[in-house]
Amino acid sequence: MPSYPTPSHARSGPRRRSLLTGAAGAAGAVLLSGCSDSASTDADERPSAAARLRARAARDSGELLGRYDAVIAAHPSLAGRLGPLRAEVKRHEAVFAEGSAPPTPPPSSGSRSPSASPSRKPSVPKDEKDAVRELAKAEKELAKSRGIDLLDAPDELARLLASVAASGAAHAYLLTEGDK
Repeated sequence: MPSYPTPSHARSGPRRRSLLTGAAGAAGAVLLSGCSDSASTDADERPSAAARLRARAARDSGELLGRYDAVIAAHPSLAGRLGPLRAEVKRHEAVFAEGSAPPTPPPSSGSRSPSASPSRKPSVPKDEKDAVRELAKAEKELAKSRGIDLLDAPDELARLLASVAASGAAHAYLLTEGDK
């Protein structure tokens, strides 16, 4: 038995810890709502910017997919090694295309640049190792670009870009490790 007197009945009402926890939760809610209120001014612009970012990411994945297809067509012996990576890139393209903005029509008066032409096939080196190195370089550059893009993206799209950028970096690693 303790040497100090204990109350014979349980306290009614909230305890100090409960009050402090509740106050901290209320303060956090006020801070979060303050943040969301300031972001709501950009609500009109943000969805279209996010849709444009998704469209660009889908287009970039499509171009990378075209590179994989060109390398596999030029070097069929690499199909087994590149097939799983190509399948991942194809999934990335599909996921980005789901919520992207519709493509804008090309300007009617100007000519399109060769890099913007979807029918243009990328050149493939004659040497298999050089072709794979170019694929690795393209994967690495795209992963870096997506890492930069995610800084300005809304939360869910930023997570997707980060995930796909990490996947691209892993692809680059796998492509370069096969040469060793």
